[in-house]
Amino acid sequence: MSDETVYESTTNRSRRAIATYLRRVATALDGGQPVPVDDEQTVTVTPAAEPEMEVAVEQEGETLSLDVEMEWEGDVDDVDTETNVSKARFELYEDREGKWRWRLVHRNGNIIADSGEGYASAQKAEQGLDSVRRNAPGGYVVDTSKDDHEETVEEGGSNATFELFADTGGKWRWRLVHDNGNIIADGGQGYASKQKAKQGLGSVKTNVRGAPVERAE
Repeated sequence: MSDETVYESTTNRSRRAIATYLRRVATALDGGQPVPVDDEQTVTVTPAAEPEMEVAVEQEGETLSLDVEMEWEGDVDDVDTETNVSKARFELYEDREGKWRWRLVHRNGNIIADSGEGYASAQKAEQGLDSVRRNAPGGYVVDTSKDDHEETVEEGGSNATFELFADTGGKWRWRLVHDNGNIIADGGQGYASKQKAKQGLGSVKTNVRGAPVERAE
């Protein structure tokens, strides 16, 4: 059987972004699920229960590399290049005032995130949701109710931060704030507990990549 590269990608990323990617791989491995290979989660591979693993640090000239490789007996059927592991979809719609908005809807029907603001055009709204796609998976989580925010940092690799906070009614909410100060997404609802709010934003982190965009009529 001849060698075949089913999927390959080369990009420059920050160390934090690489850590976010590896966490996603680790979560799938730990749960015995197909492993998402690309950022959009449209290419997955199903490793064997106990693949052979090789780790090597190599030097070629002035270049160092860290190679982590898993190998097992299998065939192309172990790879799915047309999958979508996201359990949500973006809905792009025009509100009553003629502003364009988006919402992220889980397959169970719950709205797990929305744009929070209206945009002048559908194109601007899509640009907003694209920013959420890029930044939500690796966004830091900061609990604004605590003085020592460093204790609540969970992940990195983005230009935005999730802020957890209690509103004036005692409900817990989250918002995704870009480094430029703009709120690019929020939960759209209040939660009874901080834990429930964290679960909500966790669902956004997991499902935002690969979620298709549908324009509501």
